[in-house]
Amino acid sequence: MGTSSPMALPASGQPRNRLSRLVANVLYRHGTLYLLLLLTPPLLWFGVVYLGSLLSLLVQSFYTFDDFTMGVTPDFTWANYAALLDAANHDIVLRTLGMAGAVTVASALLGFPVAYYMARYATGWRKGFFYIAVMLPMWASYIVKAYSWTVLLSKGGIVYWLVERVYLMPALEWVLSLPGVGGSSLSTSNLGRFLVFTYVWLPFMILPIQAAIERVPGNLLQAAADLGARPAQSFRTVLLPLAFPGVVAGSIFTFSLTLGDYIIPQLVGPPGLFIGNMVYTMQGSIGNMPMAASFTVVPIVIVGLYLTVARRLGAFDAL
Repeated sequence: MGTSSPMALPASGQPRNRLSRLVANVLYRHGTLYLLLLLTPPLLWFGVVYLGSLLSLLVQSFYTFDDFTMGVTPDFTWANYAALLDAANHDIVLRTLGMAGAVTVASALLGFPVAYYMARYATGWRKGFFYIAVMLPMWASYIVKAYSWTVLLSKGGIVYWLVERVYLMPALEWVLSLPGVGGSSLSTSNLGRFLVFTYVWLPFMILPIQAAIERVPGNLLQAAADLGARPAQSFRTVLLPLAFPGVVAGSIFTFSLTLGDYIIPQLVGPPGLFIGNMVYTMQGSIGNMPMAASFTVVPIVIVGLYLTVARRLGAFDAL
């Protein structure tokens, strides 16, 4: 009774192995073909889903909306973009840009000292603690955080309680009386809206700055000190220029996220639409998709220009 060798392969496996080796040899010899096969699925997704949706949005911004029938027709018109120059719409764009710029500047001023301490002084468990402290707010639900701030900033909330305990209520009331800044309370003021935006997006500023500062060699600051530079002078002439791409990288997130947000302006602050609220209102409530699409093009163009400037400042190297 004969026994087959354990090393013998099934006859059906030999053609399969030959085909696998053949395919492997072809891909090895033709690197371009291998790269094309590797990149085809993500490029198809990027081209069809991402760029296709943006192209569809751009095309719809030239459609016509009939105010009488509340219907959209594919008739080409520039009226939607001309309407962006109306006083009310122009005010919405400027209001959104002003808030995005203010949040970006405040996030940079608050985030740089924290990032500097994390990169230069925090070690061991302290560094881990700061990482968790910075990242922890990002783990909570965005909606929960926004609603929580409406309670914190309302009259009778913890912020008002703290202000009363340190006897700063007259100063707060004076700030809330300023035009364009205040309101009846912090939760219905532009100041409160600014505080919530800064709190939510601050981690996106701290982490790129911290990464940029860590890439600055410490011996450069020591060399500046050996040459007689004071600490402030070393910071201004050595550290800040080298870490500035990190600031610009963080500003990409804070600026663009504030520019397109529509939940915080709806929950916190005085009446007044932002670009995101206007898009939501035009599309969801009125059904004016062409006008909503034209409003959506505005932040796309602004962020595109912003990214072009950020790239020249070396921000992409700090991401």
